[in-house]
Amino acid sequence: MREDVIGRSRVEDTEELERYYEELRKFDAGALWTVANEIEPWYPQPRSVPMHWRYEDLRPMVLKSASLVSGDDAGRRVVMLVNEGRQELSAAVGLLYTGLQIMNPGESMTAHRHAAAALRFVIEGEGAWTIVDGDRLKVGPGDFAITPKGTWHEHGNDSSQTPVIWQDGLDIPLVNALDANFYEVHPELHQVPGKVVNTSLLQHGAGILKPDRRGWSKRYSPLLAYPWEMTYQALLDQAKVSEGTPHDGVIMEYVNPVTGGSVMPTMGAHMQLLQPGQATQAHRHTGSVIYHVAKGRGHSVIAGRRFDWKQNDIFAVPSWAWHEHANDDDRDDACLFSFNDFPMIHSLDLWAEAAYTEDGGHQPVG
Repeated sequence: MREDVIGRSRVEDTEELERYYEELRKFDAGALWTVANEIEPWYPQPRSVPMHWRYEDLRPMVLKSASLVSGDDAGRRVVMLVNEGRQELSAAVGLLYTGLQIMNPGESMTAHRHAAAALRFVIEGEGAWTIVDGDRLKVGPGDFAITPKGTWHEHGNDSSQTPVIWQDGLDIPLVNALDANFYEVHPELHQVPGKVVNTSLLQHGAGILKPDRRGWSKRYSPLLAYPWEMTYQALLDQAKVSEGTPHDGVIMEYVNPVTGGSVMPTMGAHMQLLQPGQATQAHRHTGSVIYHVAKGRGHSVIAGRRFDWKQNDIFAVPSWAWHEHANDDDRDDACLFSFNDFPMIHSLDLWAEAAYTEDGGHQPVG
C-alpha cells in the first residue's frame, strides 16, 4: 500500500507539535493521528509469532516440576507455554493460554472455579480424572474434556504408579483483557461427585441420538468429555466418504450436542486427519489456533517457516498467518488436535479467510 494514501496519517513531527503533544499528556489525552496507522492497520498485525514446543524437550521439565513443588502449594502445577511476542500476557498465541499440567500418582487438586473457560487434552497416564459440577469424568490419552466458565472443577490421578500429564487450554488472556475474571475456591474444598462416572458421556455420547434437553439453557456443551476412540473412528469414517478440505484435510469439530455449535462460547476445538503423505494447501484466517499432535509425524509451514513435528508436540498459528500442514509418513495417517478462539471471532462478526493461490497453493519456505 502507498504510504501517501489519503485517509492515512501523514503528519510530520515538528517542535511545535511535540510541545502540543506534551500539553495533551498533562490532561491524559493524545492525538489520534500519532497512533492511527498502528491501531488501524491495513490488515491484522498480530504480536504473536509462530511457535513450536517439542514434547521431548518439555516432558523432563514437567516431570521435574512434580518433584520441586506440591500440587497444593502450586495451586495448579503447570508448565505454561509462552509466545515470544505475548510474554506480558502469559499467552501462547493471541489471547489464548496453554500449558502442561502434571499430577503425581494418587494426587488430587482442590475444587475451584473461575470466569475463564478451560479445556484439557490428555497426553499420558491412565489414572486421570476430573470432576466438573459434580460429574466425575474418567479420561485417558487422546481424550478431550471441557471445564466451562463458572463450573466447579477439580482433578486427580488414581494411578498408584505413573503420573498423568495433560495439556490445559484457557481463555485467561481474553478474560483478563476484558477485566472480567473471577476466581473462587470451593467452600468444601472438594465436590461430592455423582454416583455414575462419565454421566455426561452416557447421556450425550451416542452421537446419532440426542436426548431431550429442552431445559438446557447454558451456553456451553452438556457433554463434558470426548473420548479419543470415538473421535478417531469418526475421522476414519469421514475419510471413507470425503477428502475433506484442501486446507485442513479431514477435519471435524467437537460440538455441543444440543445446539450443534462449538463446545464453549469463547473457545472451539477440532480434530483433523491427514492421509498418508498428504500435504494441504496454505490459507489464513482471523483467529488464533493452538495445535497438539495427537498422532503421527509431519511438518507445518507457518508464515513461511517450517516446523517439523511429531506426536505430542504443540505449535501455534497466529491470526492471519499463512499456514499449511503435511503428513511425512507415507504409510500411516496423522491427527492434529487444535483449539481456537473462533467462537468469539464469529460472535463479533470478525471472521475473514483467504486461500494462498500462488505456486500450487504452497508457500515459499524461508
